[in-house]
Amino acid sequence: MAEGCNDGSSIPTVTPYEEALDALSSLITKRSRADKSNKGDRFDLLFDYLKILELEEAITEMKIIHVAGTKGKGSTCTFTESILRNCGFHTGLFTSPHLIDVRERFRLDGVDICEEKFLAYFWWCYDRLKEKATEDIPMPTYFRFLALLAFKIFAAEQVDVAILEVGLGGKFDATNVVQKPIVCGISSLGYDHMEILGYLGSAPSLNNNIEKFNVQLVFPPDFHLLSSSLIFSECFKQGILYHKLQGRRLVSISFPLPIQDGIPAYTVPQPDEAMNVLVEKASKLNVPLKVAEPLDAKLLNGLKLSLEGEHQYLNAGLAIALSSTWLQRTGHHEFTYLKQDSPLPEQFIKGLTTASLQGRAQKVPDQYIDAESYGDLVFYLDGAHSPESMEMCARWFSLAIKEDSQKKAFNYPPQNNSGSTIELAQGNPNDRYGKSSMQILLFNCMSVRDPQLLLPCLMKTCASHGVYFKKALFVPNTSVYNKVGSHALPTDSEVDLSWQLSLQRVWENLIQSDKGGEAKYADAVCEEGKEDTKMSGSACENSAVFPSLPLAIKWVRESVLQNRSVCHQVMLIWKYFLF
Repeated sequence: MAEGCNDGSSIPTVTPYEEALDALSSLITKRSRADKSNKGDRFDLLFDYLKILELEEAITEMKIIHVAGTKGKGSTCTFTESILRNCGFHTGLFTSPHLIDVRERFRLDGVDICEEKFLAYFWWCYDRLKEKATEDIPMPTYFRFLALLAFKIFAAEQVDVAILEVGLGGKFDATNVVQKPIVCGISSLGYDHMEILGYLGSAPSLNNNIEKFNVQLVFPPDFHLLSSSLIFSECFKQGILYHKLQGRRLVSISFPLPIQDGIPAYTVPQPDEAMNVLVEKASKLNVPLKVAEPLDAKLLNGLKLSLEGEHQYLNAGLAIALSSTWLQRTGHHEFTYLKQDSPLPEQFIKGLTTASLQGRAQKVPDQYIDAESYGDLVFYLDGAHSPESMEMCARWFSLAIKEDSQKKAFNYPPQNNSGSTIELAQGNPNDRYGKSSMQILLFNCMSVRDPQLLLPCLMKTCASHGVYFKKALFVPNTSVYNKVGSHALPTDSEVDLSWQLSLQRVWENLIQSDKGGEAKYADAVCEEGKEDTKMSGSACENSAVFPSLPLAIKWVRESVLQNRSVCHQVMLIWKYFLF
């Protein structure tokens, strides 16, 4: 859409929604994720923001379920919301990050908030905060604003239950402004966001032992801005850290929100060392901490969990415990389920088998390949971002593509009953029997991550299932552009691909190291700066670097059109492409 100018030319019209996204983009800090000036001592500002937005009383009245953890908290929140919605409650769900549209973070009754309501609530909050902004009380940062917006939406919509997923976690997470949730949950623990919560060196050592490990703490030049107690207590989402520093063993363990004094909490089975810490701290805070056992698949009466992957039975078990406790503590005893050996209520089963969370172990047939080629290009999306989750993702992908290959035909298009903003392809199924398949990896990770940990996990797990990637594509994330929305993508010349080239070298080295065994990859010769209108940076036989995700997907689609006899299965690790 465009509007005319006096000189006869036309300029693109900025839609009201794009205008809101531009305003939201202004709240993105220009610091890198590893910037050590990310202080948590302004957490009290959140209470000023609540006062400005007149949300203080509303939050105290909300019946909130608060979920933290490293892996699986988004899935746990989604299962929980679906269960309670099917029990007849008006639900609000706040999760992060989003896959395509920022509205995905705010769900009302299982559906992304509509554009009209989003704009109304967005400007209501933004304008009031902007009007009251001072040097002492500046505008909130990106995630803090989104959390405040979620509280406003849920308060105005008068939801019966608000399910909140923490962001980065730790004591200063914006969701921790909630003082008295009904129940709290802790999904699987791991190591994540250490570049923000505290910086650790010798990253490979982190995979070994949560309770005791000896690595050198790396202090940035501006370490004086952060106290050692902050580093120690915030390094992990649950505050678990044991360290040896300057020959003296320092032990500092905090138990930050959402675990709160006297509030019942559930966790999934954890490694012994992590569980010991959780139990000890829960006891000191008078927190009734219980372990939610994984869901027994037999309780689903022959149905399957709607979210794929073996690990989802852990998350489903936690969701059942959180939902049951919420129901019990809010006086709705007719739905309560607390005994593992008793039948699940019908509403629980429906919630677990119909829940939808886009981008987590999700298969999406491409909608731009014509209908007669339905299934020739399928994206397998997941948000894996740690060695543990990378391994689970690789296992799911390997099993999923084998299952798809064993089918003689795609006799159905995937159901999209999530009410999400993502549109799946709707086309006629075609017989894929007899076609070969090709696996492609679309990947990125932030520079604060260690690809020497992530990529080997991915490659080895897939290889153990007989799956080998024909091509790996490395693409920068859009969040480095400090803009929200596809209309904000930069030109190719503005993109620094040096990190993606480093990732490519790691991948090629891994392939070459495989040569000593049973070589499954063809020889690769990288041509730095190879001239190609379709890709930039470096093109190898086994890998390529693209300046943007759309260009990488365009290349994949062209590859499909050039070879209709091959089904292309793309594993897209998306969490580092977006916010």
